[in-house]
Amino acid sequence: MSIIISPNAQDQRLFTAGWAMRPRSVLSSIVRHMTALPQVQTSRRRPQGMLPFYLIESIALCVDVIVIIATSVLTGIAYHLAFLAQVGSVETFLAIGLLTCTIFCAIMAARGAYQPKNLVNFPQQASLTIITWIFVFFLLSAAAFSFKITEIFSRGAILTFFAVGCVALSMWRLVLARGIVHALAEGRFAEQRVLLLAEKRQLTALNVIDELKRCGYLPVRTFEFLRDSVSSKSGSPQLLESIDDIIAVTRQEQIECVFLLISWDDRNAIQQLMEQLRVLSIPVYLLPDSNVAYFLGGRIVNVGTTWTAELKRAPLTPIERACKRLLDLVIASVGLITLAPLMLLVGAAIKIESDGPVFFRQIRNGFNGRPFRMCKFRTMSVLEDGPVIRQVTKDDPRVTPLGRLLRRTNIDELPQLFNVIAGDMSLVGPRPHASAHNSEYERTVANYAYRYHVKPGLTGWAQVNGLRGETKTVDLMEKRIELDLWYINNWSFLLDFKILLRTLSIGLQPSAY
Repeated sequence: MSIIISPNAQDQRLFTAGWAMRPRSVLSSIVRHMTALPQVQTSRRRPQGMLPFYLIESIALCVDVIVIIATSVLTGIAYHLAFLAQVGSVETFLAIGLLTCTIFCAIMAARGAYQPKNLVNFPQQASLTIITWIFVFFLLSAAAFSFKITEIFSRGAILTFFAVGCVALSMWRLVLARGIVHALAEGRFAEQRVLLLAEKRQLTALNVIDELKRCGYLPVRTFEFLRDSVSSKSGSPQLLESIDDIIAVTRQEQIECVFLLISWDDRNAIQQLMEQLRVLSIPVYLLPDSNVAYFLGGRIVNVGTTWTAELKRAPLTPIERACKRLLDLVIASVGLITLAPLMLLVGAAIKIESDGPVFFRQIRNGFNGRPFRMCKFRTMSVLEDGPVIRQVTKDDPRVTPLGRLLRRTNIDELPQLFNVIAGDMSLVGPRPHASAHNSEYERTVANYAYRYHVKPGLTGWAQVNGLRGETKTVDLMEKRIELDLWYINNWSFLLDFKILLRTLSIGLQPSAY
């Protein structure tokens, strides 16, 4: 959940890593300081954008890598063909390009060159690019001379690479700067659905909403409150009364961010609101202001054209979520194709054994608490899915003979691969509980709602550590939640692979869900 706090009327300065600008129009301030770049009038009708604003840094970095490596290979081949009548060693050109782009991109990233507010300043970018490129060239030349390996490289090819690479990177920076300015002015960034919690006076005093819209943030709904209601030590009564509605809207409308516009002189209201919104699993941002240095200890990140201090990061970054999703799709698709004959046989056996559907679908809570219907092979004579659900116990008479075998071998879980394909679940994550049980444990188990910060999984860290099945006591559930939260806080691809391998090697205990 993302929260941005704007400055009050007495001090309307946005502090962005030592670069302050008036918030009346962040975009106008950027364009005004870039006389070499064109100014484009904002279009009245917002075009449909495809690129989220937060991907600008990653795209700029990736294109730098491609430009440098491609230039190294192409200039090396072209020079050898033109002057030596041979292609030359492509592996050598590739190695030079990889080494050069590694050093160049590392220096540029350390200097903040990939931050959007710097990318739009072409004169600054051109100067930094040329200086860094020259430095890298002399650094690698000195290294090659020191290790006495200059004889294996063609001096002409290296000089050609240096000259063409400098021009190519500078031209790319010019295209990127112009593209960002035009995209901001015309609102061409992909829309991200957001919720706005705003003090009425701030809405009229600042142009924050217009700036956010230019960067693709689309306010789906706005919750307004009066300045006087924020002065109490317990926070804003109007906002606190609307917390349930705010949480419901974020889940129903698939909100990606929640922005808060409020004066910074009431720290208690901010902390109270953070406590109420902590169950949501979206990053929390805080826009810097000189009056609230207390809150500036978080990581500095970009939101739109401004800088913010991150109060709470999402467990997985957008890139990490995309990679995890790709892994889920690949493995789940292969699994469904491979296990299709077995699943068809199980479905036929269920129909032969007893009347009723082959699949049992029950409401569970997934990422950010959003409900979805989890699919399993039917293993019981009942189809409980309501406010009261009795957990399955050992030798439960409701379990059919075939169902007992399916549960013992965990074959009943295989249809959840369809949930993985649909995006409701992941291969690895906290196991989803029935919604009726969630309501109970949210009241009795501390931090239970943090399980919603990632997608639920077919298997999880708690399951491969033996905590699976019936939870007769609250202590057992607390131990399971403790392992689930450890997984969320320590997630990595290596950990996911480790859990999958342990799941295959040791097997899982009979399910009680």
